[in-house]
Amino acid sequence: MQHCGLIAILRGIRPDEVATMGIMLYQAGFRVIEVPLNSPQPFESIRILRATLAADCVVGAGTVLSIQQVAEVKKAGGEVIVMPHSDGKVIAAAKQAAMACAAGVATLTEAFAALAAGADVLKVFPAEQLGPNVVKAWLAVVAGEVALIPVGGITPANMAPFVAAGASGFGLGSALYKPGLSATQVGQNANEFIAAWRATQQQKSTI
Repeated sequence: MQHCGLIAILRGIRPDEVATMGIMLYQAGFRVIEVPLNSPQPFESIRILRATLAADCVVGAGTVLSIQQVAEVKKAGGEVIVMPHSDGKVIAAAKQAAMACAAGVATLTEAFAALAAGADVLKVFPAEQLGPNVVKAWLAVVAGEVALIPVGGITPANMAPFVAAGASGFGLGSALYKPGLSATQVGQNANEFIAAWRATQQQKSTI
């Protein structure tokens, strides 16, 4: 996240295409790639990504719902657990497995519960419904070192207001990758997101 605050969410990715997509994303500048577990053969895709990409690229799983899935992600070589919710048992399992954990939260109550359980960052979800004002309001009471990562409906065009509100990064879904897109198109999408992200960081540094 220090290199680039963008997380690639490859929902629906297949093992036969994941290496190519991963390389395209890495070359564009992404350093965190997530394979949601409701994708075809997700653990195989995680294994392929981990074997294909450099060590400075973190590979993990999204839509993790159970303790058993945490163990399977670890076995496949995953390093981060991303959840749509804030189940303390799943968060604890991730931390016990020495994995980073991003818990999905939609309220401050969920946010503080997730942090108490050991979550490393907070996935603000769904971002298109919560909006930048929620991020700004939460940062008035959540510790400044806690990263808030909006996910859901993020595009290159709507990142700036979230960054201005204090967002530390973003999880990017169908606007970056969706089944049926070519590697070339995903690469173009990735470059557009990276350019938009860098622009927000330059703008922030001038304020």
